[in-house]
Amino acid sequence: MPVYTTAENSKESQTYEERHYPESKWVSTKVVGMVHKDARSTGFRRLFKYIQGANEPSEKVEMTAPVATKIVPGAGPNCESTFTVSFFIPPENAENPPKPTDPDVFIETWPAQTIYAKQFGGSPKDDEYVSHAQELAQELSDKNINQNYWFTAGYDSPFKMFNRRNEVWYVKDDKANNTQ
Repeated sequence: MPVYTTAENSKESQTYEERHYPESKWVSTKVVGMVHKDARSTGFRRLFKYIQGANEPSEKVEMTAPVATKIVPGAGPNCESTFTVSFFIPPENAENPPKPTDPDVFIETWPAQTIYAKQFGGSPKDDEYVSHAQELAQELSDKNINQNYWFTAGYDSPFKMFNRRNEVWYVKDDKANNTQ
């Protein structure tokens, strides 16, 4: 799991955390589609093959949490969205991660960033993710966030029945503070 530090929350009523993440490496794949669950499943299968050895030098890589999915919504209500599903690359592999053999899988570096995270339980359906993301966006109305995309994050195996950890994220938009 990526390390982060948590900012002091100023209001007891906040239902989110402000987290500061250092630069990190992720293995990712993009899926274009209409349904979050289907895109996440397709992406997960591609990435699972990578960690099982579909890489050069055909070595297994530790499964990590969370499975993060970046969602860039389509232009309209019936347009396809772009889903980028990502697995965190653990520090022991981050310096020189195995090269993916699937052309749809790639290694990327996430910059150091501030993420606002809202946590919830259960096995959410697509509309529940959207509902939590909308709630978080409303709570962050006084913050500078990038509203062009948002993330879902799942921390548990699909076989875990209770005390599941899910999150939605927005990234702080530091550029919004710049006056150029």
